[in-house]
Amino acid sequence: MKISNLFGKTLRDDPHDAELASHRLMQRAGFVYQVSAGVYSYLPLAWRSLRKIEQIIREEMDAAGGQEMRMTVLQPRELWQESGRDEDYGQEMFRLKDRRDRELVMAPTHEELLTTMVKANVNSYRDLPLMLYQVQTKFRDEPRPRGGLLRVREFDMKDAYSFDLDENGLDSSYDSMVTAYKNIYARCGLDAIMVDADSGTIGGRDSQEFMLLAEAGEDTILICDECGYAANAEKANFVKSPIDAGAEQSIEEVHTPGVRTIEDLARFLEISTAETLKAVFYIANEAITVVTIRGDLEVNEIKLRNVLGGAPDLRLASPDEVREAGLVAGSASPVGLSGIKIVADDSVRLGSNFVVGANREEYHLRNASYGRDFVADILTDIALAQEGCICEKCNSVLKAARGIEVGHIFKLGTRYSEVLGAMFPDKDDEQKPIIMGCYGIGLGRLLAAAIEQNHDENGMLLPSSIAPYQVLLSALNIRNEEVSAEADSLYRGLQDAGLEVLYDDRDESAGVKFKDADLLGLPIRVVVSPRNLREDAVEIKARSQEDPKMVPCAEAVSRVKELLVG
Repeated sequence: MKISNLFGKTLRDDPHDAELASHRLMQRAGFVYQVSAGVYSYLPLAWRSLRKIEQIIREEMDAAGGQEMRMTVLQPRELWQESGRDEDYGQEMFRLKDRRDRELVMAPTHEELLTTMVKANVNSYRDLPLMLYQVQTKFRDEPRPRGGLLRVREFDMKDAYSFDLDENGLDSSYDSMVTAYKNIYARCGLDAIMVDADSGTIGGRDSQEFMLLAEAGEDTILICDECGYAANAEKANFVKSPIDAGAEQSIEEVHTPGVRTIEDLARFLEISTAETLKAVFYIANEAITVVTIRGDLEVNEIKLRNVLGGAPDLRLASPDEVREAGLVAGSASPVGLSGIKIVADDSVRLGSNFVVGANREEYHLRNASYGRDFVADILTDIALAQEGCICEKCNSVLKAARGIEVGHIFKLGTRYSEVLGAMFPDKDDEQKPIIMGCYGIGLGRLLAAAIEQNHDENGMLLPSSIAPYQVLLSALNIRNEEVSAEADSLYRGLQDAGLEVLYDDRDESAGVKFKDADLLGLPIRVVVSPRNLREDAVEIKARSQEDPKMVPCAEAVSRVKELLVG
């Protein structure tokens, strides 16, 4: 492809609304066109990269025993109502009506539909196991689309589903997908790590995410360098150190003027935050809930939502809602409360004689202890893991890193098969629910994450396997007949050797061409210029290297192939 014919132009300046490197560089490089917030068209360069990613994924899915199919985007809303996820997705799911007033949805995922299809086609245990997958467009009405392709409303996704006879079969299918995913990321030239994750609205008993470590990542990952444990912060478990407060003492009130925060309280009383309990107010299932946790810890809202049965409306209560409930912000605690649901982190049992709010302005209570002075409706782990926490597997210190999710796999179990009636007769003719797994990769998100992990101040550094082209051939002073002839010849030679070449045949300055070459980030740059030709040579430079090398014209093709292989 000659750049003079390429649809999509490079930009000199960063888009004003682009915060992340991938968003900025993809727009500047002419990869994408923004249609509206969270909606992008892929231009030819991006589409070539996406097709390469798709092909790698398809090959690995086929190797793992997957059968490719394609399901509809439009689905009857009743399917989602039957599974119970219509409400779970809330406003993120696009809903519409056809001309006959029938309710439809634009699918954000395909568990319901495929489960129904398998139900209609599996008549015996002999029909299982199955591994089915598709590459399909999905729609989610993200409330805050951001980061270019990292969080969008319309996206292409590979989703695969396994259907097994029993849990052992699910484990086997799951392991095969783990292997396939690791192969996909390796073939894409990306360093991905697998971490424990929350299952979210999809449900199921276990799930893992594949993460690319990048500063722009919106997820915090906790990693143990000693034992290899890794988990998304929303899922991570850790050791909570007990507080030695001695024998329980009598509760007493203390005046705390001007104290509004846990930090203020600790300073005022000259104690550690771990010797306090804080109260946080949430609205869940349309009612206020008081959450109490040790003062040195933070509430994990994902864990909290799960213990409250999903609570799709979970949010912090407003000051007005707090006052209407009779609670005193800054001086609240579960001590003496009635008629309000209380959820407590299990850290409240790892000590005694805590300082808590007295439920009246500018007063707190000393020596409050769980069980004696207050109890919770729910007592469980709802704490957020943070850097410096202790690994529960080996007691080493956890480190935090930022990551971008590029894949998510789930052990769904019978979450969908039972509610949708996807059963099979076993060898004894007893009806059993099909055991399911689900496995997703967002293609555009993967490309954007690859750029976040592989770029510098000048542009992208795309791995060869997913770069739109392998070689950028640049002719300097294209009007020079000798340059034009040699560049044309080299263009044909590289193509004949099976290489993908983007030929910069524009009548532009060397500075413009070099800037665009760095911006596009193709693995190899080859430069033909009058000066180089005086030495019967061309300039070859890998995008990841600092300095170019002069190579005889006759050896240019072979040298490029060596660099790409190496």
